[in-house]
Amino acid sequence: MGQDYYKILGLERQASAEDIKQAFHKKAHQHHPDKTGGDAEKFKEINEAYQVLSNPQKRAQYDQFGSTFNQSGRGGFNGFEGMNINMDDLGDMFGGFGDIFGFGSKKRSQRQQPGHDLEVVLDLTFEEAVFGTDKAIKLNKQVVCQDCQGRGGASSADIKTCHTCQGRGYITKMQRTILGAMQMQTECPDCQGQGQTITKPCSHCAGRGVKREGTELKVKIPAGIDNGETIRLSGQGEVGAKGAPAGDLYLKIRVQPHRHFQRRGYDILSEIDINLSQAVLGDKVEVATIDGQVDLKIPSGTQSGKTFILKNRGVTKLQGRGRGDQLITIKVKIPTSLNR
Repeated sequence: MGQDYYKILGLERQASAEDIKQAFHKKAHQHHPDKTGGDAEKFKEINEAYQVLSNPQKRAQYDQFGSTFNQSGRGGFNGFEGMNINMDDLGDMFGGFGDIFGFGSKKRSQRQQPGHDLEVVLDLTFEEAVFGTDKAIKLNKQVVCQDCQGRGGASSADIKTCHTCQGRGYITKMQRTILGAMQMQTECPDCQGQGQTITKPCSHCAGRGVKREGTELKVKIPAGIDNGETIRLSGQGEVGAKGAPAGDLYLKIRVQPHRHFQRRGYDILSEIDINLSQAVLGDKVEVATIDGQVDLKIPSGTQSGKTFILKNRGVTKLQGRGRGDQLITIKVKIPTSLNR
């Protein structure tokens, strides 16, 4: 009696291609022979079932004839031998196990190393943080070599397809493992996974395709930014070599203290001094705000420590949602001596 591939993967016969792939990932990870409690024979059964059900033509034949369809002169399954194993599927699943068997190494050899992230401390005045501003930032960073356009060769004729890997960036070897014969893909040692070799390097960047130089970047600082916050500028870090993506630039905001104002969230705090006569009788006084001078009415009988609120005189809220308030605290100056 033939094996029930659907049952091996724990599926119904109407399972979708995505259902089959997910079930394979789950079962294969569960029974991988390198895991505690793993089962090599069960692992082979799972792979046999997946190779049939993940192939529309083989699945149709299996649904019609059962598992015997593969025995009519085509050769049976034996672990991974004679099978078109998708190493990317296995590499995605097993992570560390993939390093042992070479799963997913094709992906690794072709994955380019991105450029480094950069972090810069950006000083702002209190007013710049409140209202926002435009800043020009000077950087010394790795950029694309303009002489070779990042190719690394003195000219396009000096860049050749790697003969060892035929431009693929990886080489393939057959190797026997505890699971049978497997194709192993490793990074090409001659081109370091680039797929190309350089016969004459660019003299300006020594064949790296990148070089370090000073640049200036104009940045818009949003209104309402606060001390200690960070702005991330994607792709504005150092570029990667040979067309690899650039890193990010992180601006760490440092707001300089103000001699009159303090900040609490989106509100601005300040103090004013009034004399005893003003506190007892009341008065109109001029107070400083972030927008300029305004008049504040002091009612008679005002006590020291009393706080007045000036609406919408605070910090601009991020994303343009209005402004906070200014909170003004009164300090009554008591004379040290009084005339009779």
